[in-house]
Amino acid sequence: MVHQGRYRGNNQERQVSSREFLEGANLHRGITLLSSLSPFGLNRTEPLPEPSRQTLTADLASPTGERNPVSRISLVHTRNRTEGVPKAISLLQYNPVQGKAVTLKPNFNTADTFPGSTHNDTLRALILSLQEMGATRITLAERSGPADTREVLQQKEIFQMGKELGFDIVNLEELRPDGWVHLHPADSHWKDGFHFARVYLEAECVVQTCCLKTHAYGGHFTLSLKNSFGMVAGKGYPYKSELHQSPYQRQMIAEVNTAYSPALILLDGVEAFVDGGPMQGTRVDAGVILAGSDRVAIDAAGVAILRLLGTTPEVSRGPVFGQEQIARAVELGLGIRSPDQIQFVTDDVESEDFAKRLKDILLED
Repeated sequence: MVHQGRYRGNNQERQVSSREFLEGANLHRGITLLSSLSPFGLNRTEPLPEPSRQTLTADLASPTGERNPVSRISLVHTRNRTEGVPKAISLLQYNPVQGKAVTLKPNFNTADTFPGSTHNDTLRALILSLQEMGATRITLAERSGPADTREVLQQKEIFQMGKELGFDIVNLEELRPDGWVHLHPADSHWKDGFHFARVYLEAECVVQTCCLKTHAYGGHFTLSLKNSFGMVAGKGYPYKSELHQSPYQRQMIAEVNTAYSPALILLDGVEAFVDGGPMQGTRVDAGVILAGSDRVAIDAAGVAILRLLGTTPEVSRGPVFGQEQIARAVELGLGIRSPDQIQFVTDDVESEDFAKRLKDILLED
């Protein structure tokens, strides 16, 4: 059995089987787990690649002598994506992609103007940076919704970009059934788990780039945690309606993230939707780009930026770490546990001042 998606790269478009894709990306290392229980309580029946990646957290001593992990988030105050994206990544002094095949998740629910979807300048700058960092191969994998994925990719001219820059494209909407793995997170709010894209589950290295915006359909905000829902099966599956109809929508968003761990996250906050979203909303100039590897830290910082700009009552209510997406992600061990564990990394006065304002918001009760 193979699954097929449409790939484009190296000046041609072709159908590629799952076996060819995995072998070409050097992903199918196939170690068999001795137990069917994976980290975060995911019941799997599939052989998984051995996890191996660096981390951007470090243990630092607290005043009481206890050890607290600190998550480093780079912050660049800029409107220039071409310069800001590589700078944000460089500030981390961290290279998780050297010698690895990267599977890249953008935010292409629709082809709406940024921040309705990932800005092409951001995507281009990110891919060029990953190539310069030594990624052996880059595969952009995405599904849209409610829009048709292929139409979105065409409208965004992603196929042309793939041909120009030499990266592959997987349309998750065109995968065969065996392109998905049915996962059952323990103690989750999902009725019967969810189908997760195999290209992400078995990826050697996952990088994602998200936008900065609110979510008018119950998520309250859509940042890195919500962007991961695009790795779950869409059309023909019940998961979107289940998510949107559940009173536990925000907890379920976090639970999807137990399926994988990103090596790098880039948040494009040059502009933001401070209400509405995810497709359209009130657009505000935020002038910031963040990078890190901790979804909790990235999303907490994103919520703080939305509050700084002035946003919805739902996003403004209570402590940042009390937001249900973030609180559930903390419970699941997906990142740091408190705002004092975020360490902003900057290299100019404007960015440092911006980071200080965020830190104040993050520490509010």
